[in-house]
Order: sequence, then structure tokens, then C-alpha cells
Amino acid sequence: MRVRFAPSPTGVLHIGGARTALYNWLLARGQGGQFVLRIEDTDRERSTPENVEQILDALRWLELDWDEGPFSQAERAPQHTEAIEQLLSGGHAYEDDGAVRLRVPDEGETIIHDQIRGDIATPNEAIKDFVIRRSDGSALYNLAVAVDDRDMGITQVVRGEDHISNTPRQVMILRGLGSEPPAYAHLPLLHGPDGKKLSKRHGAASVQELRDAGYLPEAVRNYIALLGWGYDDETTLLSTEQMIEGFRLDRVSRNPAVFDEQKLRWMNGRYLRELARDDLVARLEQLTGRTGIEGAVAIAQEKMQTLADFETLTAFIFDGPKEDPKAFDKVIGSDGGADNLAAARAALADTEPFDLEHVEQALRRVVEERDVKPNKVFQPLRVALSGGTVSPGIFETVALLGREETLRRVDAALART
Repeated sequence: MRVRFAPSPTGVLHIGGARTALYNWLLARGQGGQFVLRIEDTDRERSTPENVEQILDALRWLELDWDEGPFSQAERAPQHTEAIEQLLSGGHAYEDDGAVRLRVPDEGETIIHDQIRGDIATPNEAIKDFVIRRSDGSALYNLAVAVDDRDMGITQVVRGEDHISNTPRQVMILRGLGSEPPAYAHLPLLHGPDGKKLSKRHGAASVQELRDAGYLPEAVRNYIALLGWGYDDETTLLSTEQMIEGFRLDRVSRNPAVFDEQKLRWMNGRYLRELARDDLVARLEQLTGRTGIEGAVAIAQEKMQTLADFETLTAFIFDGPKEDPKAFDKVIGSDGGADNLAAARAALADTEPFDLEHVEQALRRVVEERDVKPNKVFQPLRVALSGGTVSPGIFETVALLGREETLRRVDAALART
């Protein structure tokens, strides 16, 4: 088996393209085949080196390695010209005002056996003779793709359903060249949760955006694999090895799949919580540029859903409490918040040793003695330490900050009341 991923380098790699690349990669890895990377860069204005590098960068981040390529379609112009001349000499094409058109039969139909959708029949009369070379001598997309697939020995084409209308034309070209077409499979479109075609209004729409938002490549691979395919009827969290072993085109749905970033966040959180602590620390050091974060990672890991959540949850540990006057006024400045905070301060000042176990005992004793709900004590302390109402566990936070820093921040908060 030889499969290919052939993106147009017009910018970032969108999620739909990433899924196409992943499915081809899984087929190749699962069946001992080759995964070929071809860049369809005949649009010279948009096909800049920077855009090509964005595609390669996204594939590397997803850890989708290729066996051959990347090949440039534009650099294969001589092979395209040779194929056109073969079609002309065989009577399958003709000149028309400087352009070359493929001769389409007037009758009959072209049938494509789609491995996801079954047979797709297109009446030949619905396809007029179409241009395969412009008057300036450049080959058009359908000609170039068909010739490249032939020359690269591609046996299986897996791509988006927006290419279904191209397939009969490419089959006609290949048959005119005396070549057997590859097998075809067209993947369903991706929709957002609102049922409309996936776009930026649904959140992150590209691999680069997902990476920058703090998602893990292994979680993204798992999630996009399930956008139209299932290992079985129950399993959601899949190792890459399971996906390679289980991926089959006959389990790919023909119906549109829904990309829901909230579900991806949930899955990413599961992956984050299962990461070895040292691994997570290394990834967060690279993302944030911070060092000495082991303690903060230890208390934040259970609450994180993306790597970016680390800064949201723990920046106050390193940078001090954030300024959130609304949170301060609501939690400390009213309803006995300052008195409860002062009581917590007194208890923590006498806590010995100042470790997680004894910090928790001291604060729970304050709750009991004041006969209030836990949050009436814990939330004022949280706001005093972090500036906001969200943080890692309050006992873990206090223990990590230590007695001196905890009391300093509490005193600063009490001084504002």
C-alpha cells in the first residue's frame, strides 16, 4: 500500500487536513505501507516557503512522519507536459485556442468505487471536455494530481469529500494514459457543534492554534481520529498503537463529523493527568519559559485541561496575587470574609509543622470553630493568596507557598479591608 497526503500550502494546517493526514498515516503504518508527502504548490503566489514550512511543522508536531517526500508538484512540470503529449498523440485530448482539453465520451458513465461511500456514478454527459493545460503551457490541477499519483505509485487515495467531483476527471485522465486508477475513499466534512462547516467561529480551526492553546499532540491525534471513525463502539481513549492496529476505512462514516473543542479539552485533560510528572514539567518549562515549577505542577496537574491552564492556575505563585477588585470585594470585603480570613491567619501562624497535613487540619478546625461552610474560610484565603477565586487546592497552595509568604499575602489583603 502506498498512500499520500497532498496539501496545498496556503497557510496553517487545518484540522480537516490534519485528519486526512492522520488517516493516511494510520493506513500506511497499520498495513506496512508507505506514507508519501506531496506539496501541491502550483499556485506560486500562495505556495511560499513559509507556508510549506507551516505544513511540515504541523505534521512534525502531530508526530506524523512521512516515508517519502516532501515532493513539489510544481517541480514536476516536465512529467505533466510529457503526459499531456501522450494524451494528445493517443487522441484523448485536443488543442483549443492554445489550451489542451481532455476528450470526454458523449455517452455512458464513469463509476468510482468509493471505499467509504460505495459506487458513485457520474454520467459522462454531465462532464464537458475540460482543460488540462492552459494556453500558457501550465498543467491544471486534475492533470497534475492524476499524473503524480500514477508516477508515485499511489495505490490508495484518501481525501476529503470536496474532491468527489474531481475524481471522475482524474480517472478519465489515468485511463487515457493507460494506467489503472488507485482506490478512492472520500472523508466526510467536519462541522462545528452548530452543524455548520467547521471554521474559526467554532474556536481553534488549525493544528497551530491547538498547539498554541496548550493541547498535547497525542490527545489531538486521538480526538481527530475519532472524527468519523471508531475503534469500537465504546473505546474513547486510544493509544497510537491501538489506532494503528484498529484503523479501517470500512469503519469510517460517510456522515459529517462534529469537532467540539470542549470534548477535546476533556480528552486533553485526561491525557495531562496521566503524564509522568517530569514529562509534564518539561513541557510546561518549554511553553512558559519558567523554571523551578515542580511544586506548582504537582498541585495543578489534576485541575489542568490544557498546558495553557497552568499559567491561569498558578501564575500567582510566582508573580504574586493578581488584581481583581470584584473578587476581593465580593469574597473578602463582605459577609464576614475579613473576619474568617483573620481567623485562618491566626491558625496558620501557629501551625507546626507547616506541611500539607497540618495546614489542612488547621483550616478545617477554623471552619468547625466558626461554624461556617468551608468556602466561607477557604475562598477568602484563596483570594488573598491568588487575587482570584480559582486556584489549585487551597491546602496544597498554602503548603507550597510556605508560612512566611502565606502570612505576608494574607496581611496585605487584611490591610485593604
